[in-house]
Amino acid sequence: MSKQLNIIVACGSGVATSTVAVDAVKNILERAGISAKISKCTLGELEGKQQNFDLVLTTANYKKALTIPHMSVFGLISGVNVDLVKDKLLQLCQEILSNA
Repeated sequence: MSKQLNIIVACGSGVATSTVAVDAVKNILERAGISAKISKCTLGELEGKQQNFDLVLTTANYKKALTIPHMSVFGLISGVNVDLVKDKLLQLCQEILSNA
């Protein structure tokens, strides 16, 4: 795949859990051969930044409407349903890449 995904990961502070999530997501995507540039921000910054990205990943509940695909990756932090989160993430990335 030649396109690089542009992903943003958001948590409450834009520092703690988003850093852990970024590392986990990078690892998952690298193993799948998916190229991605991953940035971090706070949940409050998402609305204003979303237009610059292909995918939004959050580590907490986010109920506001977004114009791009979004999923929670809290399971990568908590360890709950990790395989399900990985599968959903990879499927979503593949869909975005196939529509690019």
